[in-house]
Amino acid sequence: MANQKRVLLLCGDYVEDYEVMVPFQALLAYGVAVDAVCPGKKAGDICRTAIHQLSGHQTYSESHGHNFALNATFDEIEATKYDGLVIPGGRAPEYLALNEAVVGLVKSFANAKKPIASICHGQLILAAADVVRGRKCTAFPAVKPVLLAAGAHWVEPETMASCTVDGNLITGPTYDGHPEFIRLFVKALGGSIIGSGKRILFLCGDFMEDYEVMVPFQSLQALECHVDAVCPKKKVGEKCPTAVHDFEGDQTYSEKPGHDFTLNADFESVDPSTYDGLVIPGGRAPEYLALDDSVIKLVKEFMESKRPVASICHGQQILSAAGVLKGKKCTAYPAVKLNVVLGGGSWLEPEPIDRCFTDGNLVTGAAWPGHPEFVSQFMALLGVHVKF
Repeated sequence: MANQKRVLLLCGDYVEDYEVMVPFQALLAYGVAVDAVCPGKKAGDICRTAIHQLSGHQTYSESHGHNFALNATFDEIEATKYDGLVIPGGRAPEYLALNEAVVGLVKSFANAKKPIASICHGQLILAAADVVRGRKCTAFPAVKPVLLAAGAHWVEPETMASCTVDGNLITGPTYDGHPEFIRLFVKALGGSIIGSGKRILFLCGDFMEDYEVMVPFQSLQALECHVDAVCPKKKVGEKCPTAVHDFEGDQTYSEKPGHDFTLNADFESVDPSTYDGLVIPGGRAPEYLALDDSVIKLVKEFMESKRPVASICHGQQILSAAGVLKGKKCTAYPAVKLNVVLGGGSWLEPEPIDRCFTDGNLVTGAAWPGHPEFVSQFMALLGVHVKF
């Protein structure tokens, strides 16, 4: 791709889980090349991530997130080859802000007036690099004193989703603002969204996989799609706990508690005919959602009308139970192969695990590492794309 945009993602241990993976996979899905690097680490190494969320205490809670795999080596990067920089939050910026190589790198992007998008505690690095002086800037509220001391014009976030733009600098307070944060960054890179305005329904449940709901959810919102997330027997504003499924050397995936995902629509009042597409995340939720007659009816309606449906990992347990896989080529998490085959689907081996497939109106993937393909193929069915 001759005119492909290239972006650098600045990572560190205990970077916030969503704040590293959502922009990483969303930008890849839009056709942007993204190199994720960390000082002192090489391509293939991992960064531990942290799950931060407000849980009714005076500050956010923290628990262990996924392991994030780097795909480039910090010591080998050349800043001049990149069109923009993304700085996630979490606890990593606390120590990255003390790293001279990191500070120098950020200054080089600022001096070249290339887009810099920084979220949450990432603005500590901006302050250390002295690039916020005289600039409008927001962040997680606890970062305010440092930004003021660095000479920034503090912008109080109206909500934790509010973002601020000042020239080439895009700042946001938390991952709640990812849709606007990512959209503003894409615009700063010279991108435009074609085919926006689609209405998408997400079929959620307790202990769905953390990434498998939030990455496609916010990736599609960033494309100016209207996205409703529903769960049977729950209402708008209620939460679904999620599960972090990771690959850590055991015979199967490990599981840890994930973020709490907030629903934004009521399942019982949903009219499926008003939506252009359906997304089914994986995790453990599909095991019990497949037993719900109202879920089965909804899925059948989308498949019979041949509207785009995207299902990942264990989500295909629902497709199998709904009897909609007959004659369809399909992949899934390998342990779900039995469901697919018994459901009449033609099994496609996910080799490698990030491989996704489209057959007619159906996109299927095996696991969250495949999100860039998964979201991109779903976008193609919806008629949505990003043009640079």
